[in-house]
Amino acid sequence: MAALEQKIMKRKADDDGSKKKKKKKVHEDEADLDVEAGLNRAFERMDSQLLADHIAQKTSRFGTDLSPIELSDLYISATAIKDTTSWQKPRSQNSLPDFLEAFSENPEKLQSAPRKLGAPHTIIVAAAGQRAADLVRSVRTFQQKGIPVAKLFAKHFKVEEQVAFLKKTRTGIAVGTPQRLIDLINDGALSIEHLKRIVIDASHIDQKKRDITNMKETMLPLAKLLSRKDLKDKYANEEKPTELLFY
Repeated sequence: MAALEQKIMKRKADDDGSKKKKKKKVHEDEADLDVEAGLNRAFERMDSQLLADHIAQKTSRFGTDLSPIELSDLYISATAIKDTTSWQKPRSQNSLPDFLEAFSENPEKLQSAPRKLGAPHTIIVAAAGQRAADLVRSVRTFQQKGIPVAKLFAKHFKVEEQVAFLKKTRTGIAVGTPQRLIDLINDGALSIEHLKRIVIDASHIDQKKRDITNMKETMLPLAKLLSRKDLKDKYANEEKPTELLFY
């Protein structure tokens, strides 16, 4: 009887130890969340491979109704992701223009736009319409007369209005939400022919401490957007590659 009690006590102690370890892990994750700044600072430390693994894990987490083959099609290679761990400033809304300049071969060209209508050189992907609107204001520093920043999100804008805008306007930088960007590319109004970079607004967290990768309604569309065959082909293009950056 005494031996049985000892086993029970040992098992309870082991269970308590496991719970403490789990809590410590959660605490460490929580420590990355700068609620006051609205940032998940974990992304500052993630290199290309860690980001690829992170996206794969989140895709698997939310894609439980997808087959293994469908999930594998959504995975992004680490070689497609540019390492931005050298960036020292907080990944805040106001620092986004500096980030773009730092990771552009020709920063002065951020103010230009391809001659083709609706064909930006830079697409910035945000989790929600309000956040996208905030980022539009930040990158207007690159806006020139006749070359506006494209607002490609659902908040206050109908998809038909955005299709019409893209078909008659030159734009260098577009800011949008994952599903709306997919819809506009599928429509043909948004062209990726001259796309040089896709920037994911990953560090930003909402009031519930969630970033774009922590919500099914944004993570799965994001994975589907980034894993499009036409984009994967551009990631692998050695002469004119499209870079994938997580901000």
